[in-house]
Amino acid sequence: MAACLVVAAATVASLVIGRYSINWTEVFQDSMSAKVFFSLRLPRTCMALAAGFGLAVTGSVYQAVFQNPLAAPDIIGVSSGATAGAAAAILFLGGGVAATALCAFAGGLAAVLAALTLAALSRRSGIATIVLSGIVINALAQAILMLLKLTADPEKQLASIEFWTMGSFSDVTMDKFSGVILWALLGIVGIFLLHRQILLLSLEEEDARMLGVPVKWMRRLVLLLATLITGAVVSVTGLISFIGLLAPHIARLLTKSSRFSTTVLSGLVGSGLMLMADCLARSIASSEVPVSIITSLLGAPFLFFLLCRKGESND
Repeated sequence: MAACLVVAAATVASLVIGRYSINWTEVFQDSMSAKVFFSLRLPRTCMALAAGFGLAVTGSVYQAVFQNPLAAPDIIGVSSGATAGAAAAILFLGGGVAATALCAFAGGLAAVLAALTLAALSRRSGIATIVLSGIVINALAQAILMLLKLTADPEKQLASIEFWTMGSFSDVTMDKFSGVILWALLGIVGIFLLHRQILLLSLEEEDARMLGVPVKWMRRLVLLLATLITGAVVSVTGLISFIGLLAPHIARLLTKSSRFSTTVLSGLVGSGLMLMADCLARSIASSEVPVSIITSLLGAPFLFFLLCRKGESND
């Protein structure tokens, strides 16, 4: 309940904060206020809510499946694939919004499919094989990205690629939001329906098999659903760091457990963090700061706190 109240308060703040002050009584009376509210603030706030929730749930899933508290979309190449896809769209398709979003989504999904295929072709099975395959695909995507940057126009295309990698909600419209929300919801609903299997995947592989989980195929399905969410979000916002890493840890600190309710709480914490970061991004300077800078500034000290806390518990 407290998390819902925090998210509600952050939502109201996101709708109000900005260069153009909004008077609620004028939204339905003044055309300019209505245009700012419905064309800019509302879609931006909705996207921040959905992005925070989706990335946090995805982070929780990655950490459970890989049995690693520091697991993130980078671990199997999602982020690198999405970045390479967006860069290709900026270079070869004119950098249009729709083309960039579609290519980023396709790049992230292709990277994960390639990593899973590479893992399937290996003689070994298990988490380590998927992680190693992800590292290979991540390195390949990074090499492609560097090659694309090398051929980009330094004054226009290169700047667009770099800005995309820093993440922003400044260009979000209702059309963009409605274009990706169904994909994100599909992934979230799928993960929630499989929450029991995901919890069992966090156990040892033999234990999960004894409890009736087809580990190999379930792991792949869950990773594809998580990638669907991540790809849908970053295709519109660009890369946003730390939310998927921070929110699950905060939720577990609050609940002291790893149940399904903790995953839901992770999503709410992610939404609250994302909304607050976006509010700061558009209000702390004369020009808007990329939101990933804010989330990194929030995330780095928290990770240091977790490191110190873990060190104390080991002592």
